Amino acid sequence: MSVEQAASADTGLAAPAARRGEARVLGPLAVALALLSAFVTFVVLADLTPVSPTHNVVVSLLLANAATVALLLGVIAREVWQVVQARRTGRAAARLHVRIVGLFSIIAAAPAILVAIVASVTLDRGLDRLFSTRTRAAIENSLVVAEAYLRDHAQIVRADIMVMAFDIARTKPVFDQDPAKLQQFLTFQASVRGLAAAIVLDSDLKVVARADVKINQTFALPPRNALPHITTTEPQVVLLPDTNYVAAVVKIDKYEGRYLYITRLLDPRVVPQLQATRASVTEYAAIEQRRVGVQVAFALMYTVIALIVLLSAVWIGLNFANRLVAPIRRLIGAANAISTGNLYVRVPVHRSEGDLGNLGETFNRMTQELRTQRDDIVRARDVIDSRRRFTEAVLAGASAGVIGVDSQGCVSILNRSAEKLIGRSEANALGKPLAEVLPELADIIAAAKSGARTQDHLTISRQGRERNLSVRVTSEQSSESDHGYVVTLDDITELVAAQRTSAWADVARRIAHEIKNPLTPIQLSAERLRRKYGKMIVQDRGVFEQCTDTIVRQVDDIRRMVDEFSRFARMPKPVIATEDVADTVREAVFLMRVGHADIDIEADIADGPMPARFDRRLISQALTNIIKNASEAIAAVPPETLGKGMIHVSAAREGDDIVIDVIDNGIGLPKENRSRLLEPYVTTREKGTGLGLAIVGRIVEEHGGSIELRDAAEKIAGQRGAWVRVRFAAAGKAETNDNEHHKIANE
Repeated sequence: MSVEQAASADTGLAAPAARRGEARVLGPLAVALALLSAFVTFVVLADLTPVSPTHNVVVSLLLANAATVALLLGVIAREVWQVVQARRTGRAAARLHVRIVGLFSIIAAAPAILVAIVASVTLDRGLDRLFSTRTRAAIENSLVVAEAYLRDHAQIVRADIMVMAFDIARTKPVFDQDPAKLQQFLTFQASVRGLAAAIVLDSDLKVVARADVKINQTFALPPRNALPHITTTEPQVVLLPDTNYVAAVVKIDKYEGRYLYITRLLDPRVVPQLQATRASVTEYAAIEQRRVGVQVAFALMYTVIALIVLLSAVWIGLNFANRLVAPIRRLIGAANAISTGNLYVRVPVHRSEGDLGNLGETFNRMTQELRTQRDDIVRARDVIDSRRRFTEAVLAGASAGVIGVDSQGCVSILNRSAEKLIGRSEANALGKPLAEVLPELADIIAAAKSGARTQDHLTISRQGRERNLSVRVTSEQSSESDHGYVVTLDDITELVAAQRTSAWADVARRIAHEIKNPLTPIQLSAERLRRKYGKMIVQDRGVFEQCTDTIVRQVDDIRRMVDEFSRFARMPKPVIATEDVADTVREAVFLMRVGHADIDIEADIADGPMPARFDRRLISQALTNIIKNASEAIAAVPPETLGKGMIHVSAAREGDDIVIDVIDNGIGLPKENRSRLLEPYVTTREKGTGLGLAIVGRIVEEHGGSIELRDAAEKIAGQRGAWVRVRFAAAGKAETNDNEHHKIANE
């Protein structure tokens, strides 16, 4: 199947060829036969042919007309059924088709009414000429015409009431939801069918709905005792020759105790004529009996001819509507297929359709252009998507943080490294101003916009930890005046710390080397002076003893300080082994309790062992230094505000990490430059060397962990003091081939 055939089949634009050919031949043939039969009947009854309108001839013509009428009804019923099925299945342009069919049906009724008027006039004049010599014939002719008129109205009323009752039953759900629509339906039907009244009654003759018809006349309702005998298939039609209308009532299907009652006005000239004629009919009964056959034959022929003309007009209207709707239906079906993304659909084009055919050609050219453009867009999208995935993969795997900033100064890109550096997720940062996400970059971005430096260093604080970042700002390559920027962040915190540590270690080595060498001669000289000249000095002997003791004591203090410099400069490499964290913490706490009996040092450690891989001696040293600093911070608090000094030590396992917390109620840590306390020779105490926390930081770093300096109030609401947290992996830092222990060299 080709693409065009597949598209036509999918959208319902094609029908079986045999069915189309059958419909093409059968419809015109039925209309031609019906019109030919009606024409022959007319010329025979008008006595325009040599054939006399005898009883046998009239019966034969009547049967022929009945056969053509049945054929026409079958063809029209088939067309109407197809329209109804198309509407039920929701076929394209089904509503438009129904409207056009309804319009042409109304238009088709006009010629039929014209034919009826012409036939009625012709019949009256013909009968007058036939019975002009006899008054009796004129009276009988009037009676026949009046009765035929009543019967015609009765048939019309019967057909109208059955169709209306069927429509009301079929549309019951709509009328139940909106009762006002029932009145609208009755009003419409009454105006279309020329009814004087259309009323829906209940079993008590109460009016449920009434057509809004502007006729100043009242109509008698059917008797209540007659309603139970009326069914949904057999309406009760009442001919009231004494009045000016014909009435009918029928029970409505699907409604409990509801009846439809309609009336049709009669010609006011017929009613008195019928009454006058009936008075004379009794006298001329014999003549009337002889002429009934002729009158009935003429009435039937008139009805058949009018019906043939009406049905032919209806079929022509249906056929024209089909031809008009078919190309529109194909276009709608193709448009629906395009709306689902099928741009390969093509509308079959027939030259006989004229402008609508040209519209189909234009539609096909449009779909071809759309298909070409769609293919170009898809290819471009695939290229862009491939580049986007590659860019995202590069950004996700980049160790440096990357932040994209649009022309409005809002964040458009944020990779994983940048999320970790600034402490915000991509979902919370995208679309927000960069000044809000990372306010520290405001000056650098402003400088980049002014064309100044595009690279700088920056310090940020996130989650109690300061980071040193190397920032590079790059402008997007764009021809627009307002373009965005790409900010690259490199975390150089560890590099800066390593450089500082290395520098301080070198300074410590130089200080230890330069100071430690003269200390021993100084101490020996002071001791020798005290031994040799102590007894010889009589005056100010106490001063001499005090001075020599001071020299020896200060030399010892300087030697201890130099030893600390040496230990910091030459930290031993940790010997990683599986140890018990809980036991290590308890041991350190016990030793500090012995040395600081005036401070309550509590240990909060879970029962049972807490195995991990670390250097027991170094971790114990780090913990001892932290507790020692906490005790010194407590001692710095004035006694009148201190109360009882307290240090709380806890150790626990969080996931794959070991976390050790030390909380005190001392003077606490400074807010500014807090992270610099981990640098060598930075201290807040007068006599401190500034190496305690630096050594702790080195030990924790050697274990691949981190140290956090916080306020005690973050852990315990309202408490004064500091909170130091040490965190390292329970599995230990990745080991290298060199696991030997480096001893401190003696200088």
